[in-house]
Amino acid sequence: MNIAEQIRPEFVTPKSLLRQVGKAIGEYRLIREGDRILLGLSGGKDSLALLHILNHFQRHAPIRFEFAAVTIDPQSDGFDPTPLIPYMEALGVPYHYVREPIVKLAETHMDNDSYCAFCSRMKRGLMYRTAREQGYNVLALAQHLDDLAESFLMSAFHGGKLKTMKAHYRIDAGDLRVIRPLVMVRERQTADFAKAAELPVIVENCPMCFGAPTQRQHMKELLAAEERQHSNLFKSLLTAMQPLVRDGLEKT
Repeated sequence: MNIAEQIRPEFVTPKSLLRQVGKAIGEYRLIREGDRILLGLSGGKDSLALLHILNHFQRHAPIRFEFAAVTIDPQSDGFDPTPLIPYMEALGVPYHYVREPIVKLAETHMDNDSYCAFCSRMKRGLMYRTAREQGYNVLALAQHLDDLAESFLMSAFHGGKLKTMKAHYRIDAGDLRVIRPLVMVRERQTADFAKAAELPVIVENCPMCFGAPTQRQHMKELLAAEERQHSNLFKSLLTAMQPLVRDGLEKT
């Protein structure tokens, strides 16, 4: 069976996911009438889950909007997202596949940054460029509540700052908005959805990123241990992070 044949039209996006994303859309004014949204699709469980959530809302929400997806292929030996091409064609969602030798560029253009930071910055720039060239005004990213909590702790512990990812903001150039519809969603929810719906998750295994334990993994383990003692941990963290999550919303 090829990857395009893995689409299961009978699966239903969980109501809990739709409810939380719908709440985030309303709370942070993420999607507006006439928006043209470009989803950053890595092929991981989170971005694939968001792909199907946006597809659902486009068909059923009272707000009319267009959406497409873009995948940045960094041409790394440990990451092959090409199976997404037939999957997206079969799904019928407009799709942009961008190949860029980021690994090779890092060898000559990376300064004091880590490879992961350089790669992330390059991918974001390529998504911005694709959005502009194709006429999209919104970039949707698939970071979830666990990501926000981990970033919050990393910034506080190692950077001495109160900072995390924003739900909705306008980039410095002023021409694009960035939205994160999964900010109220837990990682285990996207994982459960991906497994139940048999989504074609592309495993990323870059040796430069995954060769050693990271600060983010340490924070993930720390939060998991704390949550075992306090079941409402992430609900409390979301409340505590609200000023940071909403930062920039007034300029959108």
